[in-house]
Amino acid sequence: MFGIVRPCTHRLTEGLRTEWMAHLCGLCLALRADHGQFARVVTNYDGLIVSVLTEAQTGLVDGGRRTAGPCPLRQMRTAPVAMGEGARLAAAVSLVLASAKVRDHVADRDGLLARRPVAAAARRVARSWDRAGARTGRAIGFDTAVLVDAVDRQAGVESLAGPGTPLLVVTEPTETATAAAFAHTAVLAGRPGNVEPLAEAGRLFGRLAHLLDAVEDREADAVSGAWNPLTATGTSLTEARRLADDALHGIRLALRDAEFVNGRLVHVLLAHELRVSVDRAFGTTSCAHGAGAPGGAHQPGPYQPGPYQPGPYAPGPVPGNPYAPGPGGPGGPGGPLPPEPPNRRRGLLAGCAVWMGLACTCQLCCGTYEDPWSRERREGSCSNCDCSGCGDCCSCCNCGDGEGDGGCCDGCDCGCDCGC
Repeated sequence: MFGIVRPCTHRLTEGLRTEWMAHLCGLCLALRADHGQFARVVTNYDGLIVSVLTEAQTGLVDGGRRTAGPCPLRQMRTAPVAMGEGARLAAAVSLVLASAKVRDHVADRDGLLARRPVAAAARRVARSWDRAGARTGRAIGFDTAVLVDAVDRQAGVESLAGPGTPLLVVTEPTETATAAAFAHTAVLAGRPGNVEPLAEAGRLFGRLAHLLDAVEDREADAVSGAWNPLTATGTSLTEARRLADDALHGIRLALRDAEFVNGRLVHVLLAHELRVSVDRAFGTTSCAHGAGAPGGAHQPGPYQPGPYQPGPYAPGPVPGNPYAPGPGGPGGPGGPLPPEPPNRRRGLLAGCAVWMGLACTCQLCCGTYEDPWSRERREGSCSNCDCSGCGDCCSCCNCGDGEGDGGCCDGCDCGCDCGC
């Protein structure tokens, strides 16, 4: 799955985590229902925002959820999933934009796509995704031609760009595509007053998506010689960061002008998690709660981890303890050698069999498991999150937890700069 908004589940409350997963699984199942199993590979984190926006404007309606059967990505558990036009719009947008991404990789001759037979097969897949997205779009009143046109114009814009070309000229096609998708959520929700602010939010979201992709790929593109908008236009990282911060601020202002029945998850994803995505791309950390800290960084407190200082009750050699390390103790001079731990390692074939089982049940990415060969305890890749620093930026006010009153969405002095 791809996308710039990849929220760590440790930063979401239990209710928001369930809601976010409902939209993610709803997008995946909408793709399967309308376009077959293979279409599920285009499931992405950014596409589900379209589904979240639609439901945020209508509220949870009757028939908006169903219980899905066990899935390996949920560790074979059932779960409520989002249904309806929002999920189908997210599926249509995901198909068309995934098609664009495939064609872009073909044009850049990336990896196996440098081989003509593979590139030809990839083009066929991309064309089928375009047609599939158009079918779903027509069913819900959304013309995906604006997305396809934006994708087709992108190559021409890039071919004309050079040193001195404003970076926003290069990002314009992406902005146009995402603006159309965000605005149509207001049409589906029957809220015409939200069309303009959500189109603005979508336009700036598209700008951010293009910018962050360029920043993250900058070094790799320089090595491979691939086209990169920052390098081609001579835009510095400082200027790119300024544009990203302006886009973040604009999105928050646009969301403030829109009306939502329940905008908690939208607020968390587009006000807080989007900031985390920008910091991740630029390799920085920012938080509004670092009072007095340069750049808003957290300063170590008296109870935060720091250099260890032994206290009067710190563990150490105890006089007369025959088991303490040191003279006369196990492993010490003159003492008996400590017993060697038993060899618990699995063989190659046994370890591979265990690895296959872990992979098929997705515990390698989503669970806590025993290493297939060494038997050491390990955490899945989903646990390797970026929760440090600003991870609990709004925990002081339980933003968006949906539990009782309060929270920064109801106003508080937590220092959050999103205007809530």
